[in-house]
Amino acid sequence: MSYSKLNLPRIPDAIAHQLETRILEGSLKPGDRLPAERELAVELGVSRPSLREAIKKLVSRELLVSRHGGGTFVTDRLDASFSDPWQQLIEQHPQLQDDLLEFRYLLESSAAELAAQRATDADLRRLEQAYTRLDAAYLGDDRGTQVAADVAFHLTIAESAHNALFGHMVASVMRLLHEHVRRNLRDMAVSADTGRQLMAQHRAIHEAIRSRQPAAARLAAETHIGFVRQRLDEAAESEQRQQRSLRHFS
Repeated sequence: MSYSKLNLPRIPDAIAHQLETRILEGSLKPGDRLPAERELAVELGVSRPSLREAIKKLVSRELLVSRHGGGTFVTDRLDASFSDPWQQLIEQHPQLQDDLLEFRYLLESSAAELAAQRATDADLRRLEQAYTRLDAAYLGDDRGTQVAADVAFHLTIAESAHNALFGHMVASVMRLLHEHVRRNLRDMAVSADTGRQLMAQHRAIHEAIRSRQPAAARLAAETHIGFVRQRLDEAAESEQRQQRSLRHFS
């Protein structure tokens, strides 16, 4: 009887696969520096020559970037390639904001639903921390702090969905979402009452995920984006009325 040979992966290929997995799951994020070669080889239980070959392979595929004398980093090209052109387009074409809200509605409601199903205990602790920071931010009046905390809260939810594309899509448009949230909070002219409503919506999302209620988490996320959409429409209509009034008396 003859047997076929086992197709075992080469050690460098196995190392490359392990590093790819870390990038996909988000434990290695765009811009992160890899540990020192000696340290990483010990951690993975491999030889340094095999590790070097694996890193060289990922550099050739542009997943890693080596800087002479400065170490090896996870590429941030995916981050920049998406957000940069869209940032300028949205700035020049404000009507695209509604499309972005629709995108957030679809993305974030699904992420919240999956997070309620899949979040680990560690994810729930991170979400609790993100929510606490967001709550504290809305108690103050620093708009920049509010925006950063808001984006971080929604990104934590996306990472808790444990879907590589959700986590990376939200991360890749981080700057786009950051600008979008900043613009939303500015355009909505967040009052104390609006701030309380926004925090109640965030609380509903947080509690639904924490209590593992997927349908409730999806509904809470949809309600939140719907509220933002409504308030922005109201702000736009108010601005148009003011412009008409100015033209009438000019």
